[in-house]
Amino acid sequence: MIFASVLILLGTLLLLVIGISIVQQQKARVEAERRNELARHRAVIDETEEVLSNTGLFPCSSDLILMLYRRVEDALTGALPIARNQSSDFERRLIDLRGQIQALQSAPKPSPAIELFRLPDSDRQILTLVQTLKKLKAILRAEHNKGKVDPSIFSQEEQRIDSLQLRINVDSMLGRGRAACFMKQYGSAKQMVTKALATLHTIKAQTPNDPFIAHKVEEAKAMLEEITGAQKSAHPVLAKSKPEDDDIDVLFQPKKKW
Repeated sequence: MIFASVLILLGTLLLLVIGISIVQQQKARVEAERRNELARHRAVIDETEEVLSNTGLFPCSSDLILMLYRRVEDALTGALPIARNQSSDFERRLIDLRGQIQALQSAPKPSPAIELFRLPDSDRQILTLVQTLKKLKAILRAEHNKGKVDPSIFSQEEQRIDSLQLRINVDSMLGRGRAACFMKQYGSAKQMVTKALATLHTIKAQTPNDPFIAHKVEEAKAMLEEITGAQKSAHPVLAKSKPEDDDIDVLFQPKKKW
């Protein structure tokens, strides 16, 4: 009788331990899921706020700013119920953000002219700008896929980002070509400017009426002529013994079909 009672007691204790363990595991799993979900919302907030902080480096429309604000708003709204100790901070930020959204909606700013864009002088700022535009384009596509961006706005803003990336790429190549020419590295300078011309020529075929492209083509042609002249002056014997076809004519001549 005593032995049976002991067995029953041990069994009850074992079941109790197993039950407590299951409950603890469940609580740990719920807590881990809560932390992961909070971390996901925080990552969205941090990434979007970083992009917002760098929008002063390039012409950015009110539609893009509003999209970024709303992305932060969605993340704050999702994080608020699970934030616990940080809920008051998230509440305050959400109130401030909704005020900014309301102000922007009531008085939208006109889109700055992309033609006035100038590449920053600092290499660090250029790198930040390139990374920001890449992130912004990914965010724009993600929000559009969620149905949170109007298709017409999406198409217009994506085209603006593509145009900015093109300007940065071309200006960067021309800048490196100019620096190489200054250092009398004429081969590298010619290679860089020719590459810029090839890029411009490809885009010109797609958007023939873009004034930026036309202006940069003329600038690159003039620079290539300057580099070729400087190269011939530096190596007059080589220039006489080995004449070369003009790089500009070769680049823009009609392609042969084989």
